Amino acid sequence: MQGASAAVVYIYDFGDGWIHVIQFEGELPAAKGRSYPICVDGERKCPPEDCGGIGGYALLLKALANSNHPEHESLLEWVGGHFDAEDFNPKDVEFGDPQERLRLALE
Repeated sequence: MQGASAAVVYIYDFGDGWIHVIQFEGELPAAKGRSYPICVDGERKCPPEDCGGIGGYALLLKALANSNHPEHESLLEWVGGHFDAEDFNPKDVEFGDPQERLRLALE
């Protein structure tokens, strides 16, 4: 599949409707002892679950950036004390079993 490029759409947090496009850009040589698939790169951290969609996420980022915002402290606590939208670590990406996901979806 060298040189191939394909994309899938991943919907995250159905209530808020976040849509992610995951782009396959090619293969890397397999490393002994490594489990696949792996994520090698990306941009921005996913919004926290149940943050209220685009409007709620915008409010969250605004409140976290301003220590004088009336909801700063409560939202800071809600996200676990720290949230940096620009922080993305490919090692944090988890891949579930696609067969299990399909089975659950069809139940």
